[in-house]
Amino acid sequence: MENLQFSVDVHASAQRVWETMLDLDTYQEWTGAFHEGSTYEGGWNEGDTIRFLGPSDDGKRSGLLGEIVQSRPHEFVSIRYLGMIDNDVDVLEGPAVGSHESYSFSETDGVTTLFVNLEVPEEWAADMRGMWSDAIIEIKNLVERT
Repeated sequence: MENLQFSVDVHASAQRVWETMLDLDTYQEWTGAFHEGSTYEGGWNEGDTIRFLGPSDDGKRSGLLGEIVQSRPHEFVSIRYLGMIDNDVDVLEGPAVGSHESYSFSETDGVTTLFVNLEVPEEWAADMRGMWSDAIIEIKNLVERT
């Protein structure tokens, strides 16, 4: 596994950054940095199961299956990956199983620093580095323009 970290300062409250990042409508906008049409199913509360899904031409979706390990609204959320989703089927094995991803929101004087920490399989690291570099800037732009 490789650990990747990203951060950006956003001129907005932690609540606004949290909502823009995690509300479904705006989530679907910034995750275009990964794949246009990306979405999720599930919730962001502790113990929730969440499915991160990409688009498909045949109607069968693929992505990642996770569990929210910790959730403190407007402060911190942590995801543990349980497996992959392949053609609408949960596959509870593979390189992502057991990896983690977390988002921290730290606000000072109206500026929120968003920290993203990922643990990814080494073979995904180069792609994730590029996509997250774009995604975190898109989150900043979405928050600051609305």
